Amino acid sequence: MERLTPHDITILFLSLAVLLGSARVFGEIARRLNQPTVLGELLAGIVLGPTVLGNALPEYFQLLFPQAGGLVPALDGLTTLAITLFLLVAGMEVNLSSVWRQGKAAIAVSASGIVFPFTVGLAAAWAAPQWLGREPDANTTVFALFFATAMSISALPVIARTLMDLNIYRSDLGMVVIAAAVFNDLTGWLIFALILGLMHPPTGDETGVGLTAAATLGLTVFVLTVGRWLVDRALPWVQAHTAWPGGVLSFALALGFLGAAFTEWIGVHAVFGAFLVGVAIGDSPHLREQTRSIITQFVSFIFAPLFFASIGLKLDFAAHFDLVLIVQVMVIACIGKVLGCRVGAAVGGIARREAWAIGFAMNARGAMEIILGLLALQSGLIRERMFVALVVMAMGTSMLSGPVMRKLLRLKKARGLSDYITSKGFINVLQARDRVAAIRELSQAAAAAAGLDSAAVETAVWERETQGSTGVGDRIAVPHAQMDALSAPVVAVGLTRDGVDFDAPDGADAQFIFLILTPTGDDGAQVRILAEIARTFGREEMRQSAIQVGSYTEFLALLRTDAGNPTWDHPTRDPSPVMDSPTMPRG
Repeated sequence: MERLTPHDITILFLSLAVLLGSARVFGEIARRLNQPTVLGELLAGIVLGPTVLGNALPEYFQLLFPQAGGLVPALDGLTTLAITLFLLVAGMEVNLSSVWRQGKAAIAVSASGIVFPFTVGLAAAWAAPQWLGREPDANTTVFALFFATAMSISALPVIARTLMDLNIYRSDLGMVVIAAAVFNDLTGWLIFALILGLMHPPTGDETGVGLTAAATLGLTVFVLTVGRWLVDRALPWVQAHTAWPGGVLSFALALGFLGAAFTEWIGVHAVFGAFLVGVAIGDSPHLREQTRSIITQFVSFIFAPLFFASIGLKLDFAAHFDLVLIVQVMVIACIGKVLGCRVGAAVGGIARREAWAIGFAMNARGAMEIILGLLALQSGLIRERMFVALVVMAMGTSMLSGPVMRKLLRLKKARGLSDYITSKGFINVLQARDRVAAIRELSQAAAAAAGLDSAAVETAVWERETQGSTGVGDRIAVPHAQMDALSAPVVAVGLTRDGVDFDAPDGADAQFIFLILTPTGDDGAQVRILAEIARTFGREEMRQSAIQVGSYTEFLALLRTDAGNPTWDHPTRDPSPVMDSPTMPRG
């Protein structure tokens, strides 16, 4: 029996460490640039793969990621596990009942968002297959069906994250988009599963083709009806009689693996079975949000980065970069999806501007498109040129979605307390022992952060302080002022264990002093900042943690951790809409 040698095991763990660490770093950089995390993870793989490292330092590339030997199946097995778990989590984000709850608008958008791009893609691929990169030995019909499916599928996780970032997830528009994306995801993967089954039936004959198609449809119907019911009945028992969260986590993963094994056995890729099981589990009202979040983070921070980074290891993106093909795929994808969903939104009674916004929201392809393309590449349905074109299209449409929606809906960018605090405006240990000295010390810090005159800042803040104390209780003080020279709010933070008397209603000295400067006339920003300070530091456990921090970085990390900063594909917060546009009419 062939086994990994100690050298193989050493290289395996070294390659996993480099791959996961690089994916996390690049993902964080992408997130800081307001881009999907998957974009950074994919770029990490491209840098480590044959595109960059393989060309620049081929000996190191071969050392870390050998192309032959026992490590190849080991890495393939891990990436297969990663993609299967990712689709399980993606399925858990699907809420089937949401499609019907949104009524006419969601049904119209979801239907036209599949039919229109599918028809456009099918017609283009059938009429000019060579123009779209069909290889000479590929079956035209199967290629056309795949291309049509690729043009019609959306990426629910990326769409959800975009709506969260724009702060419109729970708005009427956001719920219509999510409901339509749910239907798109389910239908697109079902169609693609049938295509894979038709290409590689288990028996290799016509009877096998029919059996594969029938088994795929039968499994889908069973899991989404009887399977959902059984999972809904089993979850309370699992939660009651097993340790939390381990019991539910094991239950979900075991079911996901069973579904994956079954679909692989009938000739359809394992990911489809995991996706269906994820839908059945995620749709149960008994699945607690905290449990869902644990499963999501378990996959999103470990397995998903490994999978997306590993894509870049598989081929040389530069060598297979075909600009003409990429432009053609991008144009067809955008025209089909944006126009289709825009027409559906208009039929559903949605106003013109919001209808266009829905079209661009649904146009985000992201991770789902990459997975679809990779499976097609592995199945021999497409070659490297088309795969690279699909990856670029997926990333391009995801990056385009948010900015275009923001412009169409005239949205204001939502910002939190951590966005207004800089290292220059943070004082870990205040030297001041009274209110006057504290305001002077923090005014200097705020002026340095904002590029203002410290004397002018101190005068404005003290003038406001003389009108009434800004000690609010709970050991918090919020001296503030409005400044003509400011274009955006600035917050300076001072911490002191000894405390400073700000004449608070509860008589407690302030240990947490937030000096807030806002542009003249912008009362809304000041109110939001004050509300967030009260909400965050009004809790004793948060105050105890904050007073122990030793640096600006630790303080910032505490703020962002407390805010529950979500992952790129599976956000969990529930923001309210921040829009200039009128409420979207519903059909």
